[in-house]
Amino acid sequence: MKINDLATEDRPREKMMRIGAENLTNSELLAILIGFGSTEESAVDLMTRVLNDCQNSLKRLGRLSYNELITYHGIGDAKAVTIMAACELGKRRQQEQVEERKDLGSATAIYNFMHVRMQDLDVEEAWALLMNQNYKLIKAFRVSHGGLSETAVDVRIIMREALLNNATIVALCHNHPSNNASPSGADDRLTQIVKSACETMRIYFLDHLIITDGRYYSYREEGRVI
Repeated sequence: MKINDLATEDRPREKMMRIGAENLTNSELLAILIGFGSTEESAVDLMTRVLNDCQNSLKRLGRLSYNELITYHGIGDAKAVTIMAACELGKRRQQEQVEERKDLGSATAIYNFMHVRMQDLDVEEAWALLMNQNYKLIKAFRVSHGGLSETAVDVRIIMREALLNNATIVALCHNHPSNNASPSGADDRLTQIVKSACETMRIYFLDHLIITDGRYYSYREEGRVI
């Protein structure tokens, strides 16, 4: 059976375009790469069979050699090297992610990391930094983009992303385009709201930094986050 023999809604390429790559199975994603199966089975069925032999583990699949892959009926030279190339790219991506994880356990480290992103902004932006228990960065994302003197922050977005990314530590930072690092009353209230939300979700709230060009204000260093 060929992929073209499947109902349109079941074809991996069409399915990816319709609902996104993240909603496809590993077999379907691999089927897109190899293109077609054999006269006996579709590309999806072929890759399902290969993955079953690997206990459905992509790591095990990545360990298969060229000679092992071509023992499967339906996998020739081109398909074998395509699968091996895909697995190698996955390994390299994972290695890059490990290398990119910054240690953000101090206010100075957070400032150095965020200053590059914020030094030329002429409006306020708020960013959340999600970390693991070793203060290694998991994800940094912009929470809001606002006006000249303040920006609105939806704390629910921060908590949702923290939970989805299995973060155990959260830090908040925003810039002051005025270059005055002193916190405002609104900054104080935001700090307490985010801190309380983190405590409710049993996430450690590390700090809230106000970033300016050349200096910063740290709520933790000032003893205002305990």
